[in-house]
Amino acid sequence: MIKQLIVVFLLLTSSAYTQNETRSYLGHTVDGNHLEVQTSDGSYRIQFYTSQIIETTFIPAGESYNAKSHAVVLAPGKAIPVLSEDKNALEYGTEGIKMRIQFSPFQISYSYKDKIVLSEKEGYVKKDSTEAIRFSIEETEALYGGGERVLGMNRRGNRLQLYNRAHYGYGDRSELMNFSIPMVLSSKLYAVHFDNAPIGYLDLDSKKENTLEYETISGRKTYQVIVGDSWEELVGNYTLLTGRQPLPPRWAFGNFSSRFGYHSQKETTAVIDKFRAEKIPVDAIVLDLYWFGKTVQGTMGNLEFLKDSFPNPKKMITDLKQKNVKTILVTEPFILTTSKRWNEVVEKGIVASDSLGKPYTYDFYFGNTGLVDIFKTESRKWFWDIYKELNTIGVSGWWGDLGEPEVHPSYVTHATGTADEVHNIYGHNWAQVVYEGYRKDFPEQRPFILMRSGYSGSQRFGMIPWSGDVGRSWGGLQAQPEIAMQMGMQGLGYMHSDLGGFAGDNLDNELYVRWLQYGVFQPIFRPHAQESVPPEPVFREPKTKALAKKAIELRYQLLPYNYSAAFENNQKGTPLMRPVFFEDNSDTALAISDEYLWGANLLAAPITKPGITVREVYFPKGSNWIDFFSGKKHYGGQRQWVTVAPDHIPVFVRSGSFVPMIKTIQSTEEYTLKSFNLHFYFDENKNQSTYDLYNDDGVTPNAFEKGKYETLRFTGTYSKEDTTLTVRAATHNGNQYLPEEKRINLIVHQLKAKPKKITIDDKKVKKFTWNPKTQVLEVVLKASQGAPTQVTIQLAE
Repeated sequence: MIKQLIVVFLLLTSSAYTQNETRSYLGHTVDGNHLEVQTSDGSYRIQFYTSQIIETTFIPAGESYNAKSHAVVLAPGKAIPVLSEDKNALEYGTEGIKMRIQFSPFQISYSYKDKIVLSEKEGYVKKDSTEAIRFSIEETEALYGGGERVLGMNRRGNRLQLYNRAHYGYGDRSELMNFSIPMVLSSKLYAVHFDNAPIGYLDLDSKKENTLEYETISGRKTYQVIVGDSWEELVGNYTLLTGRQPLPPRWAFGNFSSRFGYHSQKETTAVIDKFRAEKIPVDAIVLDLYWFGKTVQGTMGNLEFLKDSFPNPKKMITDLKQKNVKTILVTEPFILTTSKRWNEVVEKGIVASDSLGKPYTYDFYFGNTGLVDIFKTESRKWFWDIYKELNTIGVSGWWGDLGEPEVHPSYVTHATGTADEVHNIYGHNWAQVVYEGYRKDFPEQRPFILMRSGYSGSQRFGMIPWSGDVGRSWGGLQAQPEIAMQMGMQGLGYMHSDLGGFAGDNLDNELYVRWLQYGVFQPIFRPHAQESVPPEPVFREPKTKALAKKAIELRYQLLPYNYSAAFENNQKGTPLMRPVFFEDNSDTALAISDEYLWGANLLAAPITKPGITVREVYFPKGSNWIDFFSGKKHYGGQRQWVTVAPDHIPVFVRSGSFVPMIKTIQSTEEYTLKSFNLHFYFDENKNQSTYDLYNDDGVTPNAFEKGKYETLRFTGTYSKEDTTLTVRAATHNGNQYLPEEKRINLIVHQLKAKPKKITIDDKKVKKFTWNPKTQVLEVVLKASQGAPTQVTIQLAE
């Protein structure tokens, strides 16, 4: 009889949901906005954040509830749940997600719109030295998340260690890297976030028992179940819970000059002068650890300019600004015992301690060191004061390196816990120090915070993560799209790589060019490497330099499109780099890691192997896709082989969409929308398309919320009955923004014949350009505040 009942249950739910035979339901109470359920070995505390986010905490008998979350910023209670009860179970839920608690045998399950998405298996269990929470999952689910790894897009079958650690010189596989985020996303469109900081493991059904398990050494037994009707909504709900990424300064979307490293003021200035002389656009230069020491070892922690090498840093930074170049400095949380500041940090109690309260020191590659106790109020203030002083002389951005921390012995004691309890949130709290310091002391500046390690929700502090010390190899390049897409799904939309690769002496011009061409379509464009092989294009041989320059110029031409995608990330949490399955939920799309959507309208297919002249591309169903460079149409829902050119990677535009572009500029300081190109990719099967172009001054924090912005909404409407294409431009300005009249060069692609007639606001246009070979129409219109501008194109029948 029992077997028959289980079979019926499986048929109803399509999953093997196991109950906990040892836990018994004792009773429940409703206290304010949460439900408490008493069991034989502890209690559950359940609360809703929204109708699509529910939080469950198990509190073992003898323990008390710990409300401290390092990840969550959303206040609970945005949805009012309803409690119902019968003799067998409780149901607690909203019109969206519902929780069902079966009394005997005890079991908790979650459903969304009457479909079960997830169930506790045993739920909370105590092991010998760890604690775990176990769930049943369906056999067909693909699983994503767990932080930064290179395992293939579907990470099911892996047991993931949750311990932030650098992987020097990695290639096409890496099981443990700098971000260990305790979060899983499912192809069933739900996510589970384990809201607990200490180290542990995340097991994605490694034993093939249809089991998801979170295991930790200590801390909260709290998790949130998040659902959505689309991938965009699911990720949007997660970033609503943990915080959205502030819009970076516009210069962050330009080209960076960066290496390990520039040794002097003279060298720094000369490099930028070379960029300007060769007319290769650049917006920032990054100074590695030589700014405070002549040697790699023995000087970390000085955190002040070495006057022998940088005799007048303020003048250098000022001169660079006059050339429209920002200065970024590296900092690390390690203070060596040989540094100029060691006696100071010991006296002030700045570094983490041993069990007796004395500064804990240990050896690592850079020397004998202590570690700033970022969890101590005095240490946070001390660290920020250094940033603050350097900001006042003009430093525009910060690079936080080694923030896992790179070496962090378990016996180190911090103000709020042991090393293993706080290890994974060290970089998270470090970014918070810088971010909150800016809000307090420089409220009119957008911070730039480049870091390689963090935690759930680090995006809300403006963290710009990069993928660590990747090997200068084709395998290293192959890993990058997966890393960036996975991290974007987990809230960190600005994950990017050292373009060209960092580690090793490999001089491979083809690899370098292909990596930079990929970089055009990743969040931050920053070539960076060990100096044995120069990462800056100005130092490469002529052919390589020319190809790199072309890629950088395209990056700048796409600034309006990229900045608008960044604004969407800021407002909705939508990643800049999106997996193909955001567009297409087929089994084929779920496994793709070597192509992706860049923003809403571009599909990028990087070249990650040498000597490639053709590559296969999967075109997501639901749209047709136009080759960005040749104009050739490809139909969605199929794989096709495409020709690969040496001067760009394959990129395709969604048919029926808009892509705004500008002419090449040498710095984002020259950016303007007074005149720009608006590309529209006509599709006679799409009746209407809409695109919002966002603009502000590029520097003001929360410009949108302050009303210091403008948006231009473009709408394309096609009527098959009278074969008329209408493109409408409507502007909207915030109440604190002074708009400029726009000269828009509308470029319409995929027109099969010369238009019969064109009007702008009902006035016939005589001056336009039609190219029968490329099937491209160009016509100029003007847009200003007030009435919308409308272009009507009568097509030939």
